[in-house]
Amino acid sequence: MKKIILLVIGILFSFNVNSQEGISLSLKQAVDYGLKNSYAAINASRDIDAAKKKKWETTTIGLPQISAKLDYQNWIKQQVSLIPAEFFGGNVGEFAEIEFGTKHNMNATVTLNQLIFDGSYLVGLQSAKVYLQISQNAKEKTALGIREAVINAYGNVLLSKESILILEKNIVTLEKNLKESNEIYLNGFGEEESVEQLKITLASVKSQLSKTKKLKNIAYKMLNITLGIEINTSVLLTDSLNKLAQENISLSLLSTALTFENHVDYKIAKNTEKSNDLLMKLEQSKALPSLSSFMNFGYAGFGQKFNFIKKDQQWFDSSLLGISLEIPIFSSFARSSRTQQAKIELEKARTNLTLTEQKLLLQLETAKTEYNYSIEEFETSKQNLALAERIEKKQQIKFFEGISTSFELSESQRQLYTMQQNYLQAMLNIIANKAALDNALNTPINN
Repeated sequence: MKKIILLVIGILFSFNVNSQEGISLSLKQAVDYGLKNSYAAINASRDIDAAKKKKWETTTIGLPQISAKLDYQNWIKQQVSLIPAEFFGGNVGEFAEIEFGTKHNMNATVTLNQLIFDGSYLVGLQSAKVYLQISQNAKEKTALGIREAVINAYGNVLLSKESILILEKNIVTLEKNLKESNEIYLNGFGEEESVEQLKITLASVKSQLSKTKKLKNIAYKMLNITLGIEINTSVLLTDSLNKLAQENISLSLLSTALTFENHVDYKIAKNTEKSNDLLMKLEQSKALPSLSSFMNFGYAGFGQKFNFIKKDQQWFDSSLLGISLEIPIFSSFARSSRTQQAKIELEKARTNLTLTEQKLLLQLETAKTEYNYSIEEFETSKQNLALAERIEKKQQIKFFEGISTSFELSESQRQLYTMQQNYLQAMLNIIANKAALDNALNTPINN
């Protein structure tokens, strides 16, 4: 028994350790993971499942419907009816009190209903198909949104990691400068102001490093939520910011045209038009007659005592076949009014379809402009960073040779730090704007 307990504890401990190890993901793997496991993706799949069930529910309206019914009645006090007494040889004008029926009654029936024709049902079948298409389009749009969200979250984590590395490198350089400057001051060859200026710069960079570390922790948790992972799970990102920026530069996208019929937003607007068209047909169909049939089988039992479960209980069977035809004749123009309202909604949907086309064109033009600008800004920030590094190095040499002031050195350092962050942000912008352009073009997920 003791060995079994130790074995169980060992298995649980092993599971707990493995659950804390986390996972390693490239950007592509992260996108694939998010498309399968994110909370939005899971619910989008459930919406499609629900739409399929709804479609079948609508279909079953026109299929045979069978129901069973069992009624039992116990007359605690039977109802009394009055019958003219003269029927039984009594006086004219007098009434005899009669109790009809038995104290216990039981009826069992089975009914088969079948819809033969109903215009509303035919429209309903078409509407169910459109509803399923709407759910499928919603899932496609959700998937595109997940892809962009994962890319942005992944990029933000990389940005915070790269920022921390640069800030730590800057702190090492500043601490070295501060030490050398302080030695010069103590030997009487420098000013105290130079030391204080470097202390201010160092404190500022350390504060920025502390803030960035906290932001990195938040960025990781945001990525986990986007992926559908528990927020405290350790995730290792295998791609680098620079690598992704280089891979996401594709100038050919700037000349790619938009195909409206393939864009999910256009398909959603088109399905809205179809839905409103079907709503108008639904109102028109209500002017058509409806035809249905039914067949009923039943057994009835009666008695002064509850003997229905005994073999000698007598049962009386019955059956009924019927057809029902309902013809709308006049509704005081209510049907016409509802049809006209549905027609107006259809015209609005058609106008919105045209509006969607124009919005998609504007969205694409905006996405292309921002993407093109981010590529240009990336190249510019790369050049500016190289210049800022050379300027800062020259100012360091001049400062320790006594040619320039501490203020000039601090200015060159601040300029360098700004250019470093601009360069990191430029790489992130390429990745994010490429994702936005892919969405504007409705680039398929498998690409």
